[in-house]
Amino acid sequence: MNLSRIYLSPPHMSGNEQKYINQAFESNWIAPLGPNVDSFEKEIASYVGASEAVVVSSGTAAIHLALSLLGVTKGDKVFCSSLTFVASANPILYQGAQPVFIDSEPDTWNMSPRALEKAFQDAHLENNLPKAVIVVNIYGQCAKMDEILSICYQYDVPIIEDAAESMGSTYKGKASGTFGRFGIFSFNGNKIITTSGGGALVSNDIGALQRARFLATQAKDQALFYQHSEMGYNYRMSNILAGAGRAQLQVLDERVEKRRLIFERYFKELSNIPGLSFMPELINTKSNRWLTVLTVDKGSGVSPKMLIKALDDINVEARPVWKPLHMQPLFENASYYSHGKNEHIAEELFRTGICLPSGSSLTEDEQFRVIDCLKNVISQEFSKVKEG
Repeated sequence: MNLSRIYLSPPHMSGNEQKYINQAFESNWIAPLGPNVDSFEKEIASYVGASEAVVVSSGTAAIHLALSLLGVTKGDKVFCSSLTFVASANPILYQGAQPVFIDSEPDTWNMSPRALEKAFQDAHLENNLPKAVIVVNIYGQCAKMDEILSICYQYDVPIIEDAAESMGSTYKGKASGTFGRFGIFSFNGNKIITTSGGGALVSNDIGALQRARFLATQAKDQALFYQHSEMGYNYRMSNILAGAGRAQLQVLDERVEKRRLIFERYFKELSNIPGLSFMPELINTKSNRWLTVLTVDKGSGVSPKMLIKALDDINVEARPVWKPLHMQPLFENASYYSHGKNEHIAEELFRTGICLPSGSSLTEDEQFRVIDCLKNVISQEFSKVKEG
C-alpha cells in the first residue's frame, strides 16, 4: 500500500492568499516594495506590539541587518545560542565577527543564563565584551528572558531575539521577538506562517528600522541618479510574497492553537511510555509548539535514529533535534560555554531528541499513523529487552 507522505511542517495556506497576490498583479506592484509590503509591516508590528517592522527576504537577512545596525564588525565577539539552526550564526561570519556559543538549559532547551553569565565574566576580565547576544527561541519555546535580559543589561550589551520559530508564542503575556533591541521572525516554507521565503525585523527603535530599509535596498543615497556611499544589501521582500504573508498572519492564532492541540494529542498518547520526555513549556509562557519534540532515553529500549527510520519506512518525515553549532565543522574553532561542569545540555538533547510531524494541516488520522508506529516500535524493542 502506498501511503501519502507526512511532512514535518509543510506550508498551510488559508485560502485567502490569492486575494492579496491578485491585488499585486492587478496594480502591477511586482517589486520589492508596494502596498502589501507596507501593510504587512504595519500588521506584524501591531500583532507583536512593536513600534515598527521591516519585512525582508529571510530571517537570516533580518539577523544580518540587526548585526549591521549594532555596528558589529570584523573581530568583534557575538554570543549566540548553540542549539539552533546555522542561520542564527552565519550572519556573524558575514560581518567577520567571532561567534561564542552558549549552551542550553533543561527548562526551556534555550540559552543557559548560567553559561551566559560565565561567558560575560570571562569577557569582562579580558576587557573584550561582545557587541551583541543572539538569543534563539527554538521550536516555539521562549528562553528565560528575565534572567538573560538582566545579565545583558548589567554589561550594557544589546540582545537580538531570534524568534524565527516562535512567532505567536508569548513570555509572561508579551510577544516573542519583542524583548531585545531587535527581534526577528522567519516566514520560510516550514514555519508556522509562511511567505514561501521571507522574514521580518522588529524593534521599538524606529530610526534604526528606517536605516534597515536603507541598507536592505542597496543603500541607495537620496539622489536623482544611482549613488551609493556605503555597502548595502538586496534584502527587501517582494510585494507578491507580502500579500501571501498578510493572509497568513490573519490565521496565525488558529495555527498556534492547532499545533498546541497536536502537541497535546502526542503527549496524551505517548507521555506514559518509559523513557520518553517531551520538550517542557516554561511557566508563564505559551509556546506555539511549532514542532512537537521529545527525547528518548535508554528506558524506552529505542534510539531516535531507530524511530526516525521506522517512521520513514511508512513515509513519515521526522528529524533529530538541531546539532549544536559548537559541534559543527564550520565553527570548530569557536569558543563555547557549557551549562555546567560536565553538563552539556545541548549535546544531550541532540543525542536523544526527535522532532515529530507537527504541521497545522496534520489530520487526526495522520497523527495516529505516527503515534501507532512509535508505540509499535517501542513495544517490540521493549519486549526484546525483557526476553533478553
